[in-house]
Amino acid sequence: MSTKITVLIADDHTILRRGLVSLLSLNDGIEVVGEAGDGRTAVEMALRLEPDVVLMDLSMPVLNGLEATDQLKREAPAIRVLILSAHDNDEYVAQVVRSGANGYVLKNTSPDELNAAIRAVHSGQAFFSPSLSGRWGEAGGAGNADAAREAMSGSPLTSREREVLQLLAEGETHQAIADRLFISIRTVDTHTNNIMKKLNLHDVASLVTYAIKNGIVILPR
Repeated sequence: MSTKITVLIADDHTILRRGLVSLLSLNDGIEVVGEAGDGRTAVEMALRLEPDVVLMDLSMPVLNGLEATDQLKREAPAIRVLILSAHDNDEYVAQVVRSGANGYVLKNTSPDELNAAIRAVHSGQAFFSPSLSGRWGEAGGAGNADAAREAMSGSPLTSREREVLQLLAEGETHQAIADRLFISIRTVDTHTNNIMKKLNLHDVASLVTYAIKNGIVILPR
């Protein structure tokens, strides 16, 4: 008897997340082993549960799907990550490729296509929704992936600084950030000062603009 593909679902919308659980549970070859409502929890659960595939929403609080994927791939590269997103544009797909994700599926995909995507990334293939495959799929996909990684590998910020920046850009206070990340306010202040120095930015509005342009904050659609 074949082993089921274990899947962790990460999405901050409870109704959508529960719908995905119900949908995937109809497939005898797939087993949902966990759910996460934000990127940080997704990383923690994935490292603990070691699922075959993480179905990762792109837009999530605390840690977005890009940052969560980047962290997860650094610590557990064998876990496959399939990004789920409403964004159909090359900028986001390029950032997803750079993060190390194994595929990118649009939220308007059919159940059959989602099942096919999970099976594809589990077997070691890359999978992109048909509307994206012409730019990122089998035809020249490897070259695009390499170019995306090279173009976006020069971020001067550490992973923790990117976490702090996302929370700052989402409007969190320094106290709230300290509470979320289990660090002191002084440490948050230090990270903020370091971020501003590295980016040569001097106010919160500029930080927000940088975060949006560089995919640290993903605007919901």
